[in-house]
Amino acid sequence: MANLGQGGRDAAHDLPFAAIPGNGVCMMRSSWKDEQHPSFIQFISSFLSSNSYRLNFLPIAPDFIFNNGGQSVAFVFVTSWISETMNHIFSRILKLKGQFKHLYIIVSVPTREQNDSFVRSYFKNGMEFGKPVFVFVQDLEMGFEKIVKIAHVYGVLRRTDAVSKLRIEHKILKREKSVENIDTFVKVITSIPGINKHDANVLFQAIGSIEAISKASKSHIVENTDISGHKAETIVRFFKDSNYCFRPKII
Repeated sequence: MANLGQGGRDAAHDLPFAAIPGNGVCMMRSSWKDEQHPSFIQFISSFLSSNSYRLNFLPIAPDFIFNNGGQSVAFVFVTSWISETMNHIFSRILKLKGQFKHLYIIVSVPTREQNDSFVRSYFKNGMEFGKPVFVFVQDLEMGFEKIVKIAHVYGVLRRTDAVSKLRIEHKILKREKSVENIDTFVKVITSIPGINKHDANVLFQAIGSIEAISKASKSHIVENTDISGHKAETIVRFFKDSNYCFRPKII
């Protein structure tokens, strides 16, 4: 029966639990809490605290909603499989499936009879294989640990996406800044009498910064660009001769 959950396997099952930091909020359905043994609720509270989650009790539709790093994941936790409640459970799951992008169903089926009962009910209710993902556990503590693990991973993936986005934005800004620098470079170089945009671009590609050009000799400019000797001499004079540099440019 455990194979039913494999159809929906995703990245949330592939990262080691101990390597995933938590730092989010867990919302528990108030009525679900009232149906559980107090010792299990105490276990949940302690487990969440040790994994840096805040616990709130709210009248939500799923049994749990975790928000970690801005990413929400919903869970239905079926802690007791009773044949009389099967149709209601699957009806609820189908309704939640349309409301939540990330929905997992954790089912405790410790006995063979319960497992077989679930299989019959699963196909009878026309569930779509792997949508949502069903995770089967032998005991309640294991079930909740799996819930937290899945929520952790989604949070990590969300933060990873955010970091990647910031890196891309940084590259874009850096590229835009580079374009601005080139524009400034061209404006400075074309302020030299007789030097046009083509000459400025050639100097930028062959020699580099304004500082490098100011230190370049006539022969170095001629040898490394297609700029004429006369223009090269003008460029050198512009940077070496302060009187020439501040002379008004004739257009």
